[in-house]
Parts: sequence; C-alpha cells; structure tokens
Amino acid sequence: MDMVSGLEEAIRKAGGVGAFAQALGLAQPSVSAWRSIPAEHVLDVEALTGVSRTLLRPDLYPETGGSAAEIDDVDMARAQEYALLGSLLLRAPDADILARLAGLQGTDTPLGAAHTALSQAASAASPEVLRREYFDLFEGVGRGELLPYASYYLTGFLNERPLARLRGDLERLGLERAGGHCDPEDHLGTLCEIMSGLAGGRFTASPDEERDFFGRHIAPWAGHFFADLEKAQSARFYRAVGALGRVFVDIEAEGFAMETRRSA
Repeated sequence: MDMVSGLEEAIRKAGGVGAFAQALGLAQPSVSAWRSIPAEHVLDVEALTGVSRTLLRPDLYPETGGSAAEIDDVDMARAQEYALLGSLLLRAPDADILARLAGLQGTDTPLGAAHTALSQAASAASPEVLRREYFDLFEGVGRGELLPYASYYLTGFLNERPLARLRGDLERLGLERAGGHCDPEDHLGTLCEIMSGLAGGRFTASPDEERDFFGRHIAPWAGHFFADLEKAQSARFYRAVGALGRVFVDIEAEGFAMETRRSA
C-alpha cells in the first residue's frame, strides 16, 4: 500500500474526509489537499484510525525500521526535535501546529530558552500571516529571500555536487524520495526529516552512519542557514525557528564530536 492509499484507508476508517478532519481538529479543505499525511500528524492518524504508520508514511516508517522500544529517551527527543524543524521548514504551520507550539515548555538551558521563544512566537502568530512569511522567505516571486538547500549554501548554485553526494548516500542507506515530492533532496527540511528517522530508529543505520550523515550533509552549512534565518528581513515567527535550529545543530555537532573522541 503506498502513501496515497494509506491516506485513503485512514479516511475510509474515519468515516469520510469531513469526519477525519474533525477528529484531527483540522479544517476539511486543508486535509482534502493532502497528497500524503504530514509527518507531524502520522501518529495521531494511527491512533485515530488504527492504520499503521508504516502504511500511512512508509518513507518515514519503513517496515525494516528499528523498534521505537529500542531507542533511548535522548534519541527519541532528538528525533522529535528534527521532526519539528523539518515540518516548519517544509511548510508554514497551520492553526493546529501553532496551538501545539504555543504549549511548548522551556527549561533553563539554551535549547529550553529557544523552545520558550518559539512558544511565544507561535502564540503571537496566525496561519494567514505565516503563509505569507513562509512564501516571502522560501518561495517568493522567482525565489525567496533564503534558499534552504545544501548545494546553494556550499557552492552558490542549486543541484550541484552536494546533492549528488547526498543521493549516493541515500541510496546506500536504502532511502528513496517520497512520491509527490519534487524539491531536491538537499532541502534542509528533508534532511531534518531524514535525521529524525535515523535518530528515532525508523531508518536502519548504524550510529556511525548517522554521525557520518550529519557530518557530511548538515554540519557544513545548516548552522549558517539557521543564523541567516534569525536575521532575515522577511522573518518574524521564523526568527525563533532559526534560533532553535542554530542551537540544536550546535548541540548535535558537539554530541557527535564527543562520540568521535570517545571512540578514538
């Protein structure tokens, strides 16, 4: 069963698209436009309909993936952080996501402070304004203010050697681009989704492969991108996203560096 038929099965079990959208607390037109279930809604849909996540989004939850029970709390938290960043970079948040973000609880750490700032930004934002902000930042007329692609940040051009290297590594990991996605795979939102799958055990990879993927495809440029997002002219809500991403990538880089030193 592919992603579209998984979505169709979930809608059927919920009693139609109207009942499906209502149960999720979403607007029916938004749900009707889905070609696949957004990553942040997969687990809710699974709980609502009983349709397995491996059928709803096999690209994120392949049958061969590791069991969540085998993943420790730290890696699950990392997976959730990557999933959050991926979701916000790939699409403007809707009202449901904003409500969830507004409920984030911060702690007395740099990452906790970034969560608090994101919560405050979400509380002050509206879906309509954020759709325009997202367009101005990442799409624009011709191009947006920022281009969140590894090739662009590393070479100044799209679809260059960093994308080719990434595709080779994805092939070695047995990962394929999901149907209906036309963006190059080196979009930072997509890379965050991949890291979420690696950290959460949904994709089969060794710790060394996960560390190497981060080092090859995220570490060289993501911090620079997030810093640019923090100060982008078009950014309001997304300044908080940039701060969160910058802090989290720094934490990840230090964590992987410590693992390397321990194994040396």
